Amino acid sequence: MPEKELNYITSREIAGSDDKEGGVYIDAFDAQDSQPPLKGWAKFKDGFKRADTDAMGIDPNLSEAEKIAILTANSPLSKSLKNRHLQMIAIGGSIGTGLFVGSGSSLHTGGPAGLIIAYILIGTMIYCTVQSLGELAVTFPVAGAFVTYNTRFIDPSWGFAMAWNYAMQWLVVLPLELVAAAVTIKFWDTTTNSAAFVVIFYVLIIAINFFGVRGYGEAEFIFSAIKVTAVIGFIILGIVLAAGGSPNGRGYIGGKYWQHPGAFANGVKGVITVFVGAAFAFAGTELVGLASAESSNPRKSLPKACKQVFWRITLFYVICLTLVGILVPYDNTDLFDAENTASASPFVIAIKLGGISGLPSVMNVVIMIAVLSVGNSSVFGSSRTLAALAASNQAPKIFGYIDRQGRPLVGIIVQLVIGALCFLAASPKQNLVFNWLLALSGLSSIFTWGSINLCLIRFRAALRSQGRDTGELPFTSQAGLFGAYWGMLLNLVVLCLQFWIAVWPLHTKPNAEDFFMNFLTVPVVLVFYCGHKLYTKNWKLYYKANEIDIDTGRTDLDLDLLRQEIAEEKAIMRAKPFYKRIYHVFC
Repeated sequence: MPEKELNYITSREIAGSDDKEGGVYIDAFDAQDSQPPLKGWAKFKDGFKRADTDAMGIDPNLSEAEKIAILTANSPLSKSLKNRHLQMIAIGGSIGTGLFVGSGSSLHTGGPAGLIIAYILIGTMIYCTVQSLGELAVTFPVAGAFVTYNTRFIDPSWGFAMAWNYAMQWLVVLPLELVAAAVTIKFWDTTTNSAAFVVIFYVLIIAINFFGVRGYGEAEFIFSAIKVTAVIGFIILGIVLAAGGSPNGRGYIGGKYWQHPGAFANGVKGVITVFVGAAFAFAGTELVGLASAESSNPRKSLPKACKQVFWRITLFYVICLTLVGILVPYDNTDLFDAENTASASPFVIAIKLGGISGLPSVMNVVIMIAVLSVGNSSVFGSSRTLAALAASNQAPKIFGYIDRQGRPLVGIIVQLVIGALCFLAASPKQNLVFNWLLALSGLSSIFTWGSINLCLIRFRAALRSQGRDTGELPFTSQAGLFGAYWGMLLNLVVLCLQFWIAVWPLHTKPNAEDFFMNFLTVPVVLVFYCGHKLYTKNWKLYYKANEIDIDTGRTDLDLDLLRQEIAEEKAIMRAKPFYKRIYHVFC
């Protein structure tokens, strides 16, 4: 018998460090089953088999939150996302129809001033939320990320409701986005049935996601790069057009449309309606936290990705929409073209009004890519959430099937099956079906973001009550506890305002259909929450701070060594020039 090869593996190496103290030797031959590497078709077929996982021997006396923490911390999901993937997901991940198309109806409803006010306020909430998520996800980079934090830091029933709420949000998004992508083709071709293009886009999404997380990462890298380039190009073009550089002799625009037809379209109620709509435009921002569990070094890459959100909000939303409000009057009839998604985009309208031929088609291509990007992200978000639910015994075990390539295979298949609803594009009833699908998850992001901030508040309370502090955390939220409270408060305000809009819609009398279209998510969440309480007979509303587990699943368990490393990193940063320290804060 030849002597077996031994590989030296350390927890530091897993986290991306070269420090090999505390490492262990593992049997490389046993890890590979003493088999030569497979090639070609055999390797492809073998990749779909269930990943080998060690029996964890979980103590049955542990609490549900502790069991979930252990199970999700040991998930066999692939960890092949690179730093550049996370950076681009953070910068361009949520730039989609909310910005390119949805902002058109917001401009029509609230006017240019209402549009900017709403997006700035919601932007501050998003920034605080992503910072809260960053602190938690760097400390606990577990599979399922924030959907399992609710169970860990708040309550198992709330965690169950929030996880299914988040999964449902992404499950219904895929068919909606595929149809929206097909509808954008009507900008060029109004005769061909949209269902023909749906098939092409559906196959493309399937192909991307069967390449695993690396396929998702590469696709999002390309999609986001295109979106970011387009937005920067529009900003430059918008400044030129506003200053009077239109080739059609439109002349200097300045603040003309802020005076006539005016800065506000429908008074306070119009601004509030936009306030709610602006929150939906940022949906998907939290995906960077979900992706952190599948990155090779979350401690290094995730803080940078979270900081990028500041620039995305400032550059891509605030500046862009300021220019949109300058270039397009809120009473432009194309803003409410329900038949053609592309024509309703204020970006396309602004270019058309500027008299630039060819560019509207280019912008429409970008819109189509943005829609496909959101559809692609929906497969990633739903499949990982379903896998986390299965690992925590809150969904059928089959959803936890993760293959040897690190793909949550059953979750992906379930999403793609539901995605087949996109073929309803050929039905005359498609709008009715899709409107109710959207109503199911319309407020999902509000619940998700509010819960993320509440989780950070509870985590910090647990640290204090157990005699510990933030000095042991590799990354702390720049917004801190104040930001978490602000983020949670704004989400509650949006929820209350949405109730008002649901009961008394703009330009319409109160009616049941409008109410449920705008507020159906709330009773759905309550059904999940109360159903779990009744099933488990766990009537406890929340964990006390001293009961919360703040250690399981952490990548750095040697707290003394971690504190020393953090102190050294801070000392190195203090010694750097002023401009580098400023850059580090924001980038």
